[in-house]
Amino acid sequence: MDELLTTKQVQEHLQVDRTTIYRMLKDGRLEGIKVGKSWRFSQAGVETLLSGASTAPPTRGTPLLSRDILPVYCLQAVQDVSAETVEVGAVTTDTDGLPITEISNSCRFCTLILSTESGRQACIASWRQLVQQHETHPHFMTCHAGFQYAHARIEVEGAPPAMLIAGQFFTAPPDPTLRQAQIQQLAQKHGIALEELNAAERQPRILDETKQAKITVWLEKLADTFAILSMERADMLNRLQQIADLSGLTKEL
Repeated sequence: MDELLTTKQVQEHLQVDRTTIYRMLKDGRLEGIKVGKSWRFSQAGVETLLSGASTAPPTRGTPLLSRDILPVYCLQAVQDVSAETVEVGAVTTDTDGLPITEISNSCRFCTLILSTESGRQACIASWRQLVQQHETHPHFMTCHAGFQYAHARIEVEGAPPAMLIAGQFFTAPPDPTLRQAQIQQLAQKHGIALEELNAAERQPRILDETKQAKITVWLEKLADTFAILSMERADMLNRLQQIADLSGLTKEL
């Protein structure tokens, strides 16, 4: 009979941290079952993984929309606190760049842009372009307003991935002349008073190389945390459905 291992035992076997275990669980490299509030893993599956043999991801049911499986109310609170702590703007979107959460810690400049319909659509287009990149680790791109952004994928139970995006900062001070010309174009395009955008630009967020490196690590860890929260929610909903089904069966009897 195949022995079941605890999360801690799997960590010791594979010499990885708990977050990596959950990442391997969600992408199918590890198979596990929920026993109460804890996960248990097949020892044979762990040994197969250690041997280097490939294991096919388990067949899953019909994918759910990101909004259906993500606990948005919980993600929003964590995203709000985290974005304020690292001093960036943050949002979680679907693969079309459409926001699932509200934007956290938005700077005044971006808030003005987002207050117009054309500006919001331009932001969504930038987010969509960003999430269509398939790099393994977060990297920086420039949005339509000239700010830097990076993202990490949130993948849960075979559902279409959501994207955690951090941005609204510069990685170096912009050229004053070029930036002023860009601000003028943004003001004209989106119908915003130029003096308002100039005033909002007076204290830009500029991240040095150390902070840039921390942002990429933070993004991946927070995305993994969101995935774990979503897996726990999906498991809870499944259990509630089983209880509801059993209750219906009991009434029939």
